[in-house]
Amino acid sequence: MRAVVIETPGKFAVQNVPDPTPRAGQVVVRVDAVGICGTDVHIADGEFPPTPYPIVPGHEFAGAVVALGTGVDGVRIDDLVAVDPSLFCGACHYCVIGRGNLCEHWGAIGDTVDGAMAEYVAVPAANCYRLPEELSTTHGALVEPLSCAVHAFDMLPRTLGTHYLLYGAGTMGLLMLQLARVGGAASVSVVDVNTARLAAARELGADATATSADEFDRPPGWEVVIDCTGAIAAIEDGLGRVRRGGVFQQFGVAPGTATASISPFRIYNDEITIVGSMAVLHSFGRAVELMGKGVIAADTMITHSLGLAEFDDALQTFRAGTGRKIQLRPGT
Repeated sequence: MRAVVIETPGKFAVQNVPDPTPRAGQVVVRVDAVGICGTDVHIADGEFPPTPYPIVPGHEFAGAVVALGTGVDGVRIDDLVAVDPSLFCGACHYCVIGRGNLCEHWGAIGDTVDGAMAEYVAVPAANCYRLPEELSTTHGALVEPLSCAVHAFDMLPRTLGTHYLLYGAGTMGLLMLQLARVGGAASVSVVDVNTARLAAARELGADATATSADEFDRPPGWEVVIDCTGAIAAIEDGLGRVRRGGVFQQFGVAPGTATASISPFRIYNDEITIVGSMAVLHSFGRAVELMGKGVIAADTMITHSLGLAEFDDALQTFRAGTGRKIQLRPGT
């Protein structure tokens, strides 16, 4: 089969590799669509420490089950599935207390083992979620990023009539926007330096958009401020705009060595809560249901569909910020 292989950071190519064979408890999925994520860019650049090389990337994907390993129950040939890429050990302290996304031996399909930028991929059957009949595999490949956004909302207080401020109108920011809208937000304001992305945010229901939060008129601040960029300037700006008693969430991925300035007095005096959110936790099945219900405007989210041979073009498009969700279609 054909697959994108990142041999070493900065060196990758589409290669012919052996077809996967399912081990006990595994299935083989024919990959119909796989999304490009910021993590894939970090892996290509050698900036994601857990990744071994060579590796086939790709962790946001959906397709059809074409082979079953021994002991598989609940998944059948020809099932259309989205796949949770999480590989938790199940035995460490964090797994035992139900926080597997913090697993001491964390792994993920496409991040630490070969993933879905290939025609086929072997995955644990337990990680497969059957798609509703009304949901295509193209849209199903959005389930994984949506499940990250669902977990992010699990980490937030949810009160009807809350005012949200989001930094970043890329894929994740737009998903967070849509979840806030259906979750009873009083308003959602979105900041991004990319004006084309702000147009998409308005299309998806943002009440106000701007290239700087200085353009908004909300002196008290916002009850919930969420950074979806990982940019230090955005983080520091957002921390200063949380209303007294409010919450700041770090959802975007900053470099591991980055630091941001905060006011400890303000955190104390204004009782500001700062919370993180990392990857997927008990949220994948709910994301499938939300996608099936049409909560996410999938067609608006997906802007590029490319073949495996166009992996480099996909990376460059992602870096340029000229699209929203960019997908590879291994069968084309």
